[in-house]
Amino acid sequence: MMTPMRYVVLVLGIIISLHYILSFSHEEYGNATSLSHITEQFTGPKSQPPYKEPVPDKYYKPTEQILEPDRKANATFVMLVRNGDLPGIMSSMKQIEDRFNRKFKYPYVFLNEEPFTQPFKDHITALTDAPVEFGLIPHEHWYQPTWINETRASAAREDMEKNGVIYGGMYRNMCRFNSGFFYQQELLQKYRYYWRVEPDVKFFCDVDYDPFLLMQDEKKVYGFTVSLYEYPTTIPTLWNAVRTFINSNSHLLAADNAMGFISDDGGDTYNRCHFWSNFEIGDLDFWRGEAYTKFFSYLDEQGGFYYERWGDAPVHSIGAALFARKDQIHFFNDIGYKHEPFQHCPQGAAHSKGRCWCDPTQNFDYEWYSCLSRYDKLF
Repeated sequence: MMTPMRYVVLVLGIIISLHYILSFSHEEYGNATSLSHITEQFTGPKSQPPYKEPVPDKYYKPTEQILEPDRKANATFVMLVRNGDLPGIMSSMKQIEDRFNRKFKYPYVFLNEEPFTQPFKDHITALTDAPVEFGLIPHEHWYQPTWINETRASAAREDMEKNGVIYGGMYRNMCRFNSGFFYQQELLQKYRYYWRVEPDVKFFCDVDYDPFLLMQDEKKVYGFTVSLYEYPTTIPTLWNAVRTFINSNSHLLAADNAMGFISDDGGDTYNRCHFWSNFEIGDLDFWRGEAYTKFFSYLDEQGGFYYERWGDAPVHSIGAALFARKDQIHFFNDIGYKHEPFQHCPQGAAHSKGRCWCDPTQNFDYEWYSCLSRYDKLF
């Protein structure tokens, strides 16, 4: 004979079993009874990161209108390369042309600390109908400043190399230049927006809209495709310098900024997340502004670009996170991109719309070393 409690347990078991059967066999029922849906009834729907929404149709134009656009942004591509980088930068540029710029014809600015050779210029200009300019970086913007203690800097490089720190003995001039001097170059003064392109990268998808106009219209200041953690051994004192600057210049911080992307405790420590700056679409006026100008100058005075190995990726990322609103930082979800060894491959409808040729399963977005989930949580 069954007790009342056993009847209750039996009935509950039947109800739960029916619930699971209906959840799997009827999608509408499953969605309506999901925990997240029930929670939303009390808390409201969960906010989605902006990139989860596709680019508005107004930015897509018929082919004939793309070839004769009614408006363009004041923008350029920026390529920091040496003469020896010709094969790699031609590969990157050819993809940019085929996937985007043969339709939009934005100009190019090439920068080098040494004069470009004529063969380099000839090969580059043969790839595009768009204007191309070649610039020579001033000596003081590229080479190690005289006030740096070379004995200390040399010891730091040797120590990093001995301890196997990746790129420990390399790229310091480049990192400092990209952090604070590229946007000061004479050839860039007439432009508002830029797209940074490096040698030997891949662009997987057609870009049939104008990312520069999206940045302009939506008042974005920084766009990225990959985010990840920085190597801690390259920036041991960077955050100490950042905190000191913040404490003295709190008035420069943007309201509703992206501190939550770079710090898990309100700014006490740096979680090492940064946007991978080998791909950037950004607002040059943001870097030229008071906040970032003072920020870079302060960091430069500390000597960390040479005494450690402060990269332009964490410096740009921290600057964008502190001095821009979080909604001014944009993830270009629909631009398929690879810089060895990481790649962003658009998923689902974005993959189809862009006619992407990357494998959707090979996507860094939510791998363990990616910071995209932290970006998501901002929204």
